[in-house]
Amino acid sequence: MRIALFVTCLADTLYPQAAQATVRLLERLGHEVVFPEAQTCCGQLHINTGYQAAALPLVRRHVAVFDPYDVVVAPSGSCVGSVRHQHAMVARGAGDERLASRAEDVAARTYELSELLVDVLGVEDVGAVYPHRVTFHPTCHSLRLLRVGDRPLRLLRHVRGLDLVELPAAEQCCGFGGTFALKNADTSTAMLADKVRHVLATRAEFCAAGDASCLMHIGGGLSRLRTGVRTVHLAEILASTEEP
Repeated sequence: MRIALFVTCLADTLYPQAAQATVRLLERLGHEVVFPEAQTCCGQLHINTGYQAAALPLVRRHVAVFDPYDVVVAPSGSCVGSVRHQHAMVARGAGDERLASRAEDVAARTYELSELLVDVLGVEDVGAVYPHRVTFHPTCHSLRLLRVGDRPLRLLRHVRGLDLVELPAAEQCCGFGGTFALKNADTSTAMLADKVRHVLATRAEFCAAGDASCLMHIGGGLSRLRTGVRTVHLAEILASTEEP
């Protein structure tokens, strides 16, 4: 299968290892991965902060770039959520029904990584090896917008050597929420403190997630407290063939 990688802004600038791992994983499974170089931000930041008019050119560009591909994957529930639930809305809000229809077509072919693996490729055991104690934080957008459910956990349970530990209050938000963390810093910090406390209670070496934004927020909290616990993207675990 030929799959287009939607890399996302945060992966491109801060977590390139997550995007690289996505490519390694899919190629190991026998698929061709292409990177459309004309891609830019999908516009989620603009839309979430109320600048829909400014997001419209980004939506139009995203649709034009990814329309030629039958399958699109992103290592981000947040950005896939924007493509599925916001792009057509923005186009319709601007009175462009043709763009809205094209955006819906692209959205129907766009998948978060665990969705692609489990639902499209029909695989749960990807042949990964990761000999570490890991807990998993299910991100808000993947849970509530995409409803990925237990797909990431089903994939992790097949990883050889991995000791998967349940995260207490796992479905509680970590407090990032994009600009929420800036506009409501005290609330965000309190939510992060709860999340860090729960991560530490698992005695895990790594806290994994499927969104770089949440990893950045949780990782910052863990680092500032010098806990020694690190964060890792789901794609990095699934791409790993590290032996004990």
